[in-house]
Amino acid sequence: MNFKLIKKLSEVAGPSGFEDKIRETISKEIKSDVDSLTTDNMGNLVAFRKGASRKKLMIAAHMDEIGFIVTHIDDEGFLKFATLGGFDPKTLTAQRVIVHGKKDIIGVMGAKPIHVMTPEERDKKVVVKDFFIDLGMTKKEVEKIVEIGTPITRDRECIEMGQCVNGKSLDNRIAVYILIETIKNLKGKKLPFDTYFVFTVQEEVGLRGAQVAALNIQPNVAIALDTTIAYDVPGSCPQEQITKLGMGPGIKIMDSSVICNTKLVSFMKSVAEKNKIPYQAEIMQGGGTDTSMLQKMVAGGAIAGAVSIPTRHLHQVIESVHKKDVDNSIALLSNITNTIDKL
Repeated sequence: MNFKLIKKLSEVAGPSGFEDKIRETISKEIKSDVDSLTTDNMGNLVAFRKGASRKKLMIAAHMDEIGFIVTHIDDEGFLKFATLGGFDPKTLTAQRVIVHGKKDIIGVMGAKPIHVMTPEERDKKVVVKDFFIDLGMTKKEVEKIVEIGTPITRDRECIEMGQCVNGKSLDNRIAVYILIETIKNLKGKKLPFDTYFVFTVQEEVGLRGAQVAALNIQPNVAIALDTTIAYDVPGSCPQEQITKLGMGPGIKIMDSSVICNTKLVSFMKSVAEKNKIPYQAEIMQGGGTDTSMLQKMVAGGAIAGAVSIPTRHLHQVIESVHKKDVDNSIALLSNITNTIDKL
C-alpha cells in the first residue's frame, strides 16, 4: 500500500466548494494513466479511458472533505463560522484548524470554559454556534489575511496505527486513493466500456458534483466509491455495526438515498467471490452517497451501485480505515471495471 500517497491525499485541503488543491494533486497522479483529463464547470475532475464498446461506465469518488467557512470576524479578532458538511459538535472542542486565507494560518476551536458554566449550561447539548476560532491575533492583523468566505479545514497528521490508517478526511480521500490505484492497475488493459473515472465535488453539502457529472456523462452503469460506518466498537450491537474493519469492502445494498440495482449487486458479489476477495453486505439506514445521483440523474436511470470502505469515527476529527480493506477495495473495483461487460 502506498501510504505516502494516502498521507498526501488526507492532508491536502479541499473542503466542499474549495477543491482546487486536491484536484491538482489528483491530476498530477493520474494524468499519464488516462486518455484524457478534463474539469467541468462545477469542478469535477473527469478522467476518461476509451473502451471496446460505446457503453459508458462511470465510477465516482468525491474529493471534497467536511470543513468550515468564515462568517464573521469580531472586534477582538475571533472568527465565527458555518460548517461545510456534517460535524458532530462535541468533537470540535480545543481542536486545531487551518484557516486558508491569503496565507494558511493555524487557529484553535474555542468555547466557554466549563469552570464558568452554570449547571444548566453544563447539561446543554453542544452546538456549532457555541464555538469560535482563536487565531491569537488582533482584528487588524486577522483582516490582513482572512475575510468572510475564507475556508477552514482540520489540522491533523495522517498516521499508520496498528493495521489501520488514521487521519482527517479519509472520508473520502481513502476512496480517492482507491480510485487512483484502480486507474493505475488498469493502465494498458483494454476496457470493455468507455470508462469515466470521476472525482466529484461538493458531495458533503448535497451530492452536487455527482449530479452534474451524471447529467453530463449519462452512464449506462455507475458505481460510487465512498466510506461507510464501521461501528465495531465497545457498546455496539451486531445489528448496529453496518460493517467491521478488516472484513473486506462493503457492497452497498441500500442507504437512505438509494436502493442499488439488484443485478449489479449480485454481479459485484460474484466478482468478489470469483477472485476470493472478502466483502460485506452494506445497509446504512442513515446517510447517503453519490450513488443516488448516479442512479437517477440519467435519462431512464443508470444501473447503479457502490463499493463502500468501512471507516471508524466517521465525520469526526480523525477517521480510521483498515489496510486490508483498502487493498481489497482496489482489487474488487479493478476486477469489476475490467469485466463489467459480463453484467
